[in-house]
Amino acid sequence: GAVLYKTARSKGRQSLRALCSEIKLSMQNLLRGAGLSVIPRRLMSEKRLNVPPSADVVARVSGISTMAKLPFQETAEGLDAAFIGVPIDTGTSNRPGARFGPRQIRSESIMLRACNSATGAAPYESLMVADIGDVNVNMYDLKDTCRRIREAYCKVVKTGCIPLTMGGDHTISYPILQAVAERHGPVGLIHVDAHSDTGDVYLGEKIGHGSPFRRCVEEGLLDCKRVVQIGLRGTGYSPDNYAWSRAQGFRVVQVEECWHKSLVPLMAEVRRQIGSGPVYLSFDIDGLDPAFAPGTGTPEIGGLTPIQGLEIIRGCRGLNLVGCDLVEVSPPYDTTGNTALTAANLLFEMMCVLPKIKYYD
Repeated sequence: GAVLYKTARSKGRQSLRALCSEIKLSMQNLLRGAGLSVIPRRLMSEKRLNVPPSADVVARVSGISTMAKLPFQETAEGLDAAFIGVPIDTGTSNRPGARFGPRQIRSESIMLRACNSATGAAPYESLMVADIGDVNVNMYDLKDTCRRIREAYCKVVKTGCIPLTMGGDHTISYPILQAVAERHGPVGLIHVDAHSDTGDVYLGEKIGHGSPFRRCVEEGLLDCKRVVQIGLRGTGYSPDNYAWSRAQGFRVVQVEECWHKSLVPLMAEVRRQIGSGPVYLSFDIDGLDPAFAPGTGTPEIGGLTPIQGLEIIRGCRGLNLVGCDLVEVSPPYDTTGNTALTAANLLFEMMCVLPKIKYYD
């Protein structure tokens, strides 16, 4: 830089713009000589969009931890989609630790690259995306935390930005859907989980990670004929643990219906059911079998595979997604980091099926 500056001075180039152009050209020549490039290829758009840096030129382990090494900004203004953390586990009924989920997901997301080589999706050539940090939750008061989440998300969705949420326990879906429904009206729901999360009262409390979708139905936040629950399983307190869901009009896909098969045909049926109306995607990591995702608070054996998880999310392509969440990652129960790594990849896949994403098919 000093050499370039002296050169510019000697040639009478005192314009800052000229100096910057000279530096840029010199850096490009140096990188080309080394067989590298930091200039993103804008094959589909001339807009200036946020693009994660290539690991060819920026070490993965360097820098501030943001989702996929995206830029951080404080608000959703100007964004088409935003990654948001909601670090709570005060609504859990068993093992805690999901409050650390967003941080660990961000840490593991350094492996993510800019394009989806499997589907051809190029999200960073389509949307302006950033990490807008975490909701400032109240670790001592779950009801106040829900209020804070609702207010924060009302501001996000008001801008037209689509939230991509890192949980946190599943309680968070309730206040998020309050904010989403305030803008879009009752929405459809694709809910991947080991549990229906439609319980009523637990130890005298109506708010917790076992009851968010009952609260949503009670408040008219969901279009019940456009709700699908996938992967439900485990023991219960009644012979038909999912009778309430079915009575509301939900389609319930128990995990046994998913064993030993591709879920591509199922998702074709789901797309027909959901139609063109707004829909929210909520993915509890315990929907996957604990052999693949042990880092969660309420694991149930016999779950979905990561491949089936990908089929579900990729099967949402073409839907009018207005928000997504990935919840219940509890890092203390998976010292390998694989649960959070899986979560980071699933969140990337969610971004890749948002409306207006362009594909190299």
